[in-house]
Order: sequence, then C-alpha cells, then structure tokens
Amino acid sequence: MSLLTRRRLLRRAALSATAAGAARTGLAGATLAGTTAVSVAGCDSPPERNTDADPDGGLRFPDNFGWGAATSAYQIEGAAKEDGRGESVWDTFSHTPGRTRNGDTGDVAADHYHRYAQDLDLMRELGLRSYRFSISWPRIQADGSGRPNQRGLDFYRRLLDGLHERGIAPMATLFHWDLPQALQDDGGWENRDTAERFADYADAVFRALGDRVPAWLTINEPKTVVQNGYIWGHHAPGHRDEAAAYLVAHHLQLAHGLAVQALRASGASGRIGPALNLHPCYPADDSAEAAAATRLYDGYENRLYLDSIFKGAYPQDVLADLGPDSRMARGVRDGDLKIISSPVDLLAVQYYTPIYVTGGGGTVRKWPTSEAEWQQIYPEGMYDILTRVTRDYGRVPITITENGLPCPDTPGPDGSIDDAGRVSFLRDHFAAAHRAVRDGVPLESYHVWSLLDNFEWAEGYDQRWGLVYVDYASQRRVLKRSAHWYREVIRRNGL
Repeated sequence: MSLLTRRRLLRRAALSATAAGAARTGLAGATLAGTTAVSVAGCDSPPERNTDADPDGGLRFPDNFGWGAATSAYQIEGAAKEDGRGESVWDTFSHTPGRTRNGDTGDVAADHYHRYAQDLDLMRELGLRSYRFSISWPRIQADGSGRPNQRGLDFYRRLLDGLHERGIAPMATLFHWDLPQALQDDGGWENRDTAERFADYADAVFRALGDRVPAWLTINEPKTVVQNGYIWGHHAPGHRDEAAAYLVAHHLQLAHGLAVQALRASGASGRIGPALNLHPCYPADDSAEAAAATRLYDGYENRLYLDSIFKGAYPQDVLADLGPDSRMARGVRDGDLKIISSPVDLLAVQYYTPIYVTGGGGTVRKWPTSEAEWQQIYPEGMYDILTRVTRDYGRVPITITENGLPCPDTPGPDGSIDDAGRVSFLRDHFAAAHRAVRDGVPLESYHVWSLLDNFEWAEGYDQRWGLVYVDYASQRRVLKRSAHWYREVIRRNGL
C-alpha cells in the first residue's frame, strides 16, 4: 500500500465517526472480529457494568458540583424570522430539499423563544444548578457584522435574568454552528475575515451581557463543522471539500483565540474556554499497524484542537499527513498560534463515543449503539478522555457540556415517558466521571444533552435526546423518567 493511499484511508476513517447530531454513517455496520455488535434497539437498558461504588452504595460528587443540562439556539428557539433575526446557514441548509430528514427545519423547533419562562421553570423544577445554552449570532447581527440588534440582546438578557432569579448559573456558548448566511455568502469559515467578524460579534455580546454570564464557551465542536460541514456534507453548509475543511479548522481555532482576547479586552469578569467533542481512540487489535494508525487518527480527532489551544502548535504528524502545500498549512500566519493558545480558564468536554481503529486505517464497532448509529455506548471512554486531557494538558478546570443519547420516548397510556435506557446510560457515565474526579481530574460540572427534545440537525425531529419530552404539535412539555431520576441525583449530589 502506498503512503498516499494509506494517508487517504486513514483520513477517510478519521472522518467517519462524527459528533453529536451527525448524520448516520456506515460505522454502525462494521464489527470487530471476535465481538458481537448489538444495537440498542428501542433504547433498552444497556448492559450492566461495574461502577466505582462506595461501601455505602453511593457516589458523592464534590460540594457545589454544577449539575446542569444543555441546549443550542437553532435547535430549540424557533422564531426564525422574528425581532430582527437574520438568516443562518442552518436556515438555508434545512430548507434545501433532501438535506434533512423529512425536510424538517428549525423554524419553530421547541418554540423556546416564546416559552423560555416556562422552560426556566422546568429547569428550576429539575433543580438544575447550571444551564449551558448558545447565543444565536444572526439574532445579534443579522448579516454577521455591524451594530448589534437590541431586540436580540434583550431576549438573552431576559433569559439570563430569569436564570439568576431561579439560582441557576448561566454558561453561554457564542457559536453553535448557526453562522449568518451573509458571511457564508462571502466564503464562510474558508474566509479568514470570518474569524475577525466573530471577534467583533463576541465583543458586542461581552459588553452587553458580560455582567450576567460567569462562564463563556467560544466555538462549539469545531471538529463537527470541519467533518460534517466541509467533508461529508451532512451539515451546513453542506460542502465536500477536504482541502477547504482544514483551512476551516484553522479559522475556527483562530476565531476561538480572538474571542478569548476580546473577553479580556472587554473588562468582563467571566471565565472562558473552548467546547470540544473528544473521542478516545483505541487500536482495534494489538498490531503495531493499528497502534500507528490510531495515533494519527487521534491527531485528527483530538490533538489538532487540543494541541493548538494548550500547546500553541498543531500536531506534527497531522501537518505532515496534510502536506506542506495544504490550504491549512498555507493559511497559518505568523502569530496565529499565539492567538489560538491565548490562556483559557476552562475546557468544555463533550463525550459521546469511542473509536476503534484498524491497522489499515478503518474503523470498527465494538460496543452496542444507540439510535444514533455512530454512537457506541462505552462509559469507560468518559473516564479515559477526562484523565487523558488532565494528564496531557495539565489541570485546566473541566466542564462536561454534552453527554446523552437518543431514545424513541413514546408516551405510555398515562402520558408518561419511561426512558429506562437513558437512566442507565447516564448512571454509568456519571459513575465514570466520578471515578475520574476521584483520580484527580478537576471536573466542575456536568451538563446532560439535552434539556429538551429538539431539532437534531440533519436528523430533524426523528431523534429525541431530551430529559423533557416535547410534543411538537402542541409544544407541551413532559418530564421523562430520566428527568425525575436526574432531579434526585442533583438533590443527593450523586448516585
């Protein structure tokens, strides 16, 4: 096998396992020799696994641990054309025939824009201590630049005031994939100027809302934008251009660093960091070939983003694999890595699935999957990725900002939703996180994905990830079994 062919195989494999909300891929059809790959059909309870239980049968988390839940603007807000909001790439993408399941769009979603007060009361009922949400860039700047839209800022000010009134700490994400379409028309994230526009937007938000937000996240899952948006085309803007994809990766990282600098310059006192979906990568067998392939795979999945932020350099093996004439290599300017590695206050980790890599650069499935066929259910991966980050990058405070799974969640005759599989999934992942804390990981909070059933990107409304059931026809909210269970976890501060 030629080196070039090997690189292409590795790169293709490295892009096949996608982040939360990814479109279905062929990964679910592959199996590891000698294992049984069993889909968790109907979201039945996953197999029981040993947990790190204390002698009294409980697991207590540190005092003041930030139990929370997460959402994003386009997935729940709706009100797509109200109060000065501009069009985003996801408006364009979802309205393009064939792009989303059933032609679903986020025009209405969970109607959170109009029902935010009701949703805040649900958060209080659950006992949430933290709420991670995103701010819609086109709601603040319709075309991605210029004077901020006061009506958009006022909505988030009302939301923030409501959180504070209920004793819930806000955690605001600046960018969760809803790029203003006007910026996409000018080249989107392939255009370096978009990173500068993002810094201007971030500065406007910091100056308007900075007194109300104790924790900020910059870019949500840049890897998903790169892989799903620019290679596979499953997400907005729907391109299939690998050469452009890694230039996009650099500009997203640059935007992150510029936003960190903007917060410092604004005088706001909040903390700030990135939100990265991290996939622990394991060799599929004991061969030297699998070990080498896994190392490069990990470079594309994890180190490309972690190293640039925490070490001020892109991983050399990835740069060598891309080649010195790649658009990414040519797009990096003097001083860019210094900006990208501007000191941060926290790291948001989003964990959904492990990846197993063969010597030939392919991927295989070893564990049961959820309804999202790309998601292997492996709680131990939570422990592994948390301890790895702390070991390799130091004791930066960590928050888990997404972890969850989709279930069918059909109401029973009495209207209740018995999502037993989600309860088992969360219990096992909480236990893994607890063991990581016990072993020295500075984990501060844990946000379940998601608070509400919502628009799940290319999957439309087919997948339900929420603790709270949403009847989209009536917008009625119903606490699922997992929500009642989670409320007790929060009350006890543990399992």
